[in-house]
Amino acid sequence: MPQTFDVVVIGAGPGGYIAAVRAAQLGFKVACVEKWRNPKGELALGGTCLNVGCIPSKALLASSEAFEQASGHLGEHGVEVGSVRLDLAKMLARKDAIVAKMTKGIEFLFRKNGIAWLKGHARFVGAGDEGWRIEVLDEGAQGDAGAPQLVDATHVVIATGSKARHLPGVAVDNVRVCDNEGALSLPEVPKRLGVIGAGVIGLELGSVWRRLGAEVTIVEAMPTFLAGADDGVAKEAWKQLAKQGLKIHLGATLGSVEVGGDGVKVAWTDAAGAAQRLECDRLVVSVGRVPNTDGLGLDAIGLKVDERGFVPVDAQCRTAAANVWAIGDVVRGPMLAHKAEDEGVMVAELSAGQKPHIDYNCIPWVIYTSPEIAWVGRTERQLKAEGRAYKAGQFPFSINGRALGIGAPEGFVKVLADAATDEVLGVHVVSAAASDLVAEAALAMEFKASAEDIGRVCHPHPSMSEALREAALAASERRALNM
Repeated sequence: MPQTFDVVVIGAGPGGYIAAVRAAQLGFKVACVEKWRNPKGELALGGTCLNVGCIPSKALLASSEAFEQASGHLGEHGVEVGSVRLDLAKMLARKDAIVAKMTKGIEFLFRKNGIAWLKGHARFVGAGDEGWRIEVLDEGAQGDAGAPQLVDATHVVIATGSKARHLPGVAVDNVRVCDNEGALSLPEVPKRLGVIGAGVIGLELGSVWRRLGAEVTIVEAMPTFLAGADDGVAKEAWKQLAKQGLKIHLGATLGSVEVGGDGVKVAWTDAAGAAQRLECDRLVVSVGRVPNTDGLGLDAIGLKVDERGFVPVDAQCRTAAANVWAIGDVVRGPMLAHKAEDEGVMVAELSAGQKPHIDYNCIPWVIYTSPEIAWVGRTERQLKAEGRAYKAGQFPFSINGRALGIGAPEGFVKVLADAATDEVLGVHVVSAAASDLVAEAALAMEFKASAEDIGRVCHPHPSMSEALREAALAASERRALNM
């Protein structure tokens, strides 16, 4: 007889494990299916984000920034150091240790909340005695599959995430040609690194290896830089990244990619139509991600993916199959870990009869370059397209005391507010502290705050957050206090 559960979550990434934990907190009998294996062949929770995404990339970003600071910027603080040596193996080991700690932490949460970890690949079989029947097959570290396990669930949450999009005819071997996984574990710093794609992953990984000594060239198909960001933010980010040495070519058309024993040769055409050639030791392909729906057996329960591969859902992540939900990267909306987490909480609470809500306009975006780039809500371009009257207030970090003290005067905060009501419509930040400042902005927008509300809140001095307050004051048409 199949095991029965109230809730089965397929996938233990940020959306999946959070959904499982919240469902268990609400009193459900919960299981979570996960098949991920780390490079050692060990089963691990956490999905792409914890294993080869958000967590390891941020660890390397921090380590590479520390290396760059020691190599060339500590002297500004009166800290004189001798020659700085890179121990890449130790840096990568630190990254791996952080990943291991985080994934083990999820195992602890599962034990604490009584969540069963079903190890293997999940596939819908059809209707079961108790809701939906799912087959779980563990293929083993060597691909030697054992006997399938059958489980029945009243509620099923599809949280299978996404995988790197690969280019047709360009084989990713994670040796010479890498996706995000290979780019996080290069055994040595390449002299020349090519990156295809100037999105979040391309910019972050390009920044890591540039700081460690690589000459980095990024080739991007889009004619504009960071098309989803506010125009002013994109312009400032371009200026700062170019100053650091990242070479970014926009409007490029990719031609052939030839892999040889000594490197990779990329033929491409620039925006003016001129033929170009990039020769590099290693190439990172970073052209977006695609939903993970392979082998789920969706047809067995009457579901199909859309033309882009996503599982269709309504505003509350319900699929067309009763009590089957889908969240995170496998559904519409931004592929962001924190968006998946909020959707995981939402579907667990909806399953329990509660009435949660997500305002997708209040989900922040962050790119962890240096300076960081972050925003929440509408851009000026979007507001103009909507025909909505707005006010803008901006404040630079170049005159913020805390920013000057820590040696991070680059960037600014921009606050956009409704011209009539003063409601905050969007906040855009380029700054060393952007990922933290945007959280305050998201909180303000969630509570429908006005720009004046932010301006009247007491902020610590000196702090980077004062720049947000000053930008809000400017948007609310009050004079800035520290100009």
